[in-house]
Amino acid sequence: MNDDQLLRYSRHILLDDIGVEGQQRLLDSHALVIGAGGLGSPVALYLGTAGVGRITLVDHDTVDVTNLQRQIAHSLARVGRPKAESARETIAAINPDVQVRAVTQRADAAWLADAVAQADVVLDCSDNFQTRHAVNAACVAARKPLVSGAAIGFDGQISVYDSRQADAPCYACLFPPESTFEEVRCATMGVFAPLVGIIGSMQAAEALKLLAGVGSSLAGRLQMLDARRMEWTEIRLPRQPACPVCAGH
Repeated sequence: MNDDQLLRYSRHILLDDIGVEGQQRLLDSHALVIGAGGLGSPVALYLGTAGVGRITLVDHDTVDVTNLQRQIAHSLARVGRPKAESARETIAAINPDVQVRAVTQRADAAWLADAVAQADVVLDCSDNFQTRHAVNAACVAARKPLVSGAAIGFDGQISVYDSRQADAPCYACLFPPESTFEEVRCATMGVFAPLVGIIGSMQAAEALKLLAGVGSSLAGRLQMLDARRMEWTEIRLPRQPACPVCAGH
C-alpha cells in the first residue's frame, strides 16, 4: 500500500482483526455483484469505499425515477442510464482507485460460469428466483462463497452459502429449484426504503469478512428481519444430502 492508501484505509487498519494484512487482502480481491438496484447499491458502495480492488457489477436494467426512493447509487441526472454504469460512476467519485467493471446484460448461466470462476466472492442482489438459482449453481460449481440477500415490503433476509464448507448448505437446499414460489416485486408489492440499505450493508459486511478472513460468516444460518418491529429471527440451515445442486460437491 502507498501512503494515500494507508491514510484512506486507516480506520480499517486500526482494527486488530483487519490491520495492514487484512486491508491488503481486500485490495487484492475481486467481488462479483449481481444487481445494481436496491441491495446492489449499498453493496457496491461499501465494497468500493472499503477498498475491494476489483468489482464487477452486472445489471441489464436502466435507472428509473421510481428507483430513487431506495437505490442510493443513482441520481436524478442518471435516469435512463444503465444501472451498472451509474453505480460505477458513484464508486469512482468516492474511491477512484477501485477497478469497477460495469456489465449491462442479464446474468445468465453461460455468462455466470465464467464470471463466478474469476471472483473471490459473489453477492446476489437480484430480485428473482431464476437468477438466484443460476448464481447459486455457478457458485457451487466453482466453489465460491455466495452472499445472498432479499428484501420486499418490510421483510428482509440474508445468508451466506459457502460450498467450500462440507456441512454448509447452498441456496437450493433451502429453496429447491423444482419448487414453485410466488414472485413478488417491488413494483407491485412496494419496499420500505431503508430495508434494502440494512440488508445490503449486511451483505457487504459478510463479503468483506470473507475476503479479509475476519470472524465467522452466516454460512448455515438464515437471518430474517421484520422491519415493522425491527426484530431478527435466525434459523439454522443444514445441507440437504439429496440437494440437486450441491450433493456430491
